[in-house]
Parts: sequence; C-alpha cells; structure tokens
Amino acid sequence: MSAIIGGVDDGDTFVYQARYGLGGRTGMVIAGSAAFVVLGIVLPMPLAVRIIDFALFGGGALVMLGAAASRRVAFGVDAEGITLGGTPPRYRSGTRFVPWADIERIVLWTQRLPPYGTTMRYVGIARRPDAPPLGGPRTQAVARVTARALTPVPGDILMASRAVNGWRLDTDRLAAAVQHFAPGVPIDW
Repeated sequence: MSAIIGGVDDGDTFVYQARYGLGGRTGMVIAGSAAFVVLGIVLPMPLAVRIIDFALFGGGALVMLGAAASRRVAFGVDAEGITLGGTPPRYRSGTRFVPWADIERIVLWTQRLPPYGTTMRYVGIARRPDAPPLGGPRTQAVARVTARALTPVPGDILMASRAVNGWRLDTDRLAAAVQHFAPGVPIDW
C-alpha cells in the first residue's frame, strides 16, 4: 500500500503518520514512464526525441521512485499539532508544522482535474486569523489568486493543504487522532 500509518516517537497509539510510498497513482505513473522509456529504446526516432524521452520520462520516474523510497512523512497528527510534509523533491523547504492552537478546523476537499475527468483529494487546515502566515507575502498573494481561479477553498486553506498524492489518507485514523489530541477541532468532510 502507499502509506505506513501508525504510532511513532512517544509510543502513543493515536499518533497518525502517512508516508510517501509506492501504490495507486504513483505506481501507475512510474509504470507509464517506464513504458515510454522502453518505447524510446525500441522504436526508431531522432536522437533529440530519444534524449527528451529519457530525460522527461526516465528522470520523472526516478524522482517519483526516490520520493516513494524516502518514506518521508506526507501528513502527520500528534499531540503538538499537524505536520504538512513537503512535496518531493523540495521536501524540507515545503514541510510546515501547524500547532493545535492555530487550527480552527480540518478540511477535506477535492479538486477537479479537467480535461481528464478525474479528481485529486486534499487535506487542509483552516487556521485562526491571527495565526502566523505559512509563507511570505508573495506566496500568500499567489495562493489567493490561485484559490479564487481554480479551487473550491480560500487561499489560506490552499496554503495549508496537501494533495493526497503518493500517500494514502486514512480518514478513520485521522478522525481518531484529532479526537484524541484536539477534540474541539472539527473535520469538514
């Protein structure tokens, strides 16, 4: 499966962590990329096209495989708050921690991905208005514009959201962890 979920650190069984891993969309994308690389080897094509094929599909598959193999935390809930793991390959710079004191509610939302007719699930955090910003002024402005144009959530929730991609969200474990550590924080389903 695409996630390891369980208690860590302090031995508390209510600690919830979902980690990047293989499975679902990640596995399909890696397999599809590998197929394009094989086609680039087998089919006759100009050298420039072959190089682009290897760089784009081979390189992309290697990045995704590396992210899955890293087993880094994609999303976590513990006694201190919620960790929003960064997206590979910029994991460290994209990881954010939001303490319970700054959280009003957790929002599970879906983004439509036209023209493919598919969707992407997200888990986000509605933070208190006086909470410190998660990004600089430019990042906040981009999030507001993007949210208005493309998403069903406001910019502040978009900035505190993570796509459920490359990992699996266990909503039952999420609900149990939130109920245990912050019973006053609702989850909007």
